[in-house]
Amino acid sequence: MGGFKKFLLRGNLVELAVAFVVGAAFAGLVKDFANSFITPLIALIGGKPDYTRLSVTISGTQFPYGIFVTSAIAFVITASIVYFLVVLPTTKLIERMDRGKAATERECPHCLSEIPIKAIRCRYCTSEVVPTAEVPC
Repeated sequence: MGGFKKFLLRGNLVELAVAFVVGAAFAGLVKDFANSFITPLIALIGGKPDYTRLSVTISGTQFPYGIFVTSAIAFVITASIVYFLVVLPTTKLIERMDRGKAATERECPHCLSEIPIKAIRCRYCTSEVVPTAEVPC
């Protein structure tokens, strides 16, 4: 029982559980944002984006492709919201925060792998490289 308790209280398991709960809440937030604002805007431009009733019948078998089309549209809308309202601003913020930090690695001129600045030999291609005396900003 002690091992099980240790497993449950392990740091990465707790972090994973928290990430899952926050991710689920965030997914609901993005979905509600899309349903409240983006979908009505699309409806103003091109009509109601609900194609679930579209289908084709071949040899007596019905293929409801409209369900897929509606889900694909919802996916593109959701992905766009996440990218433009979360990923892009977060990337810009991280770039701005990291702007003043000194580099600790550089590219090997032979194989273009990242190596330490003071290295005299590349750890990947084993080519000799000229060490950088000062750390560039």
